Amino acid sequence: MSAADFLLSPSVQKLLQVLYGNPEEPFTTNELAQKTKLDAAEVEGTLAHLVGSGMLSRQAAKEELPETVMLDRGFVFYRELRRIALKSFAAAEPVRAMLRAKFKDSVVRAFVLGEDKNGIVEVLVVHGAVTPDEAAMTAACQKLSKAIHRHLQVHVISSARFDRLTPRDALAMKLAADTAFEIVAPGDTRARLKPERAGLLHSAKKTLAALSRSARGGA
Repeated sequence: MSAADFLLSPSVQKLLQVLYGNPEEPFTTNELAQKTKLDAAEVEGTLAHLVGSGMLSRQAAKEELPETVMLDRGFVFYRELRRIALKSFAAAEPVRAMLRAKFKDSVVRAFVLGEDKNGIVEVLVVHGAVTPDEAAMTAACQKLSKAIHRHLQVHVISSARFDRLTPRDALAMKLAADTAFEIVAPGDTRARLKPERAGLLHSAKKTLAALSRSARGGA
C-alpha cells in the first residue's frame, strides 16, 4: 500500500510512475499497457480521465503515427503531484523497501536528494559498520530502476564521512535543499554503527589496567 493511495488509484499511480520517469516522452495506449502490465481497456479509461482533468495532454494521430499522451507541464498541480509521486510510489517507497530488504545489515540512513528534469532520482545511502557489497548494490539499483522506470544516481558513504560533512560539501548542500528528504532513519534497519575510536581506546585502557592489576596480584 502506498501513502498516495488516498489520493490516486493504483492504476493512476502505475501510469504516472512511467510518465514521470519519462516526462518529455509521448506514449501510446499500448505502450503504457505493456509497461504498466495493465489491461489496455483500463489504461484507455484511466487516460481519458487524466486527459480530462488536465494532467495529461493528448496528441492526435498523424499519418502512420498513432495517438499518444504525455504529461502536461501546464497542469496547475503539476509540481505538487510530481513531488507527491517522488515521495511515495514513484521513488521513495520502492527505494526504501529495497534497502530495508536487501541491505538491512549495512544501511543505517538513506535520503532522496531530488530529481532532475529528466526524471533521474539522486539517492544518498549511509552505511554503518558493514559496507554494502558494491556489486550487489549496483545490481539491486539497476533492477529497481527498471521496475520504477527511473534512473537512480546513488551515492554510498560511511556514517563517519556523513558525520564529517560540512556545509560547503556538495552532498551537505543537497541534503539542506528543500528537495531532500529521509527515507531510512536510524533504527529502521538492523545495521550498527562502527564503534567510536574513543570508545575503543577507553576499552583498551580498561583491559590493560585489569591485566596490570592481575599481574601485580600474582607477583
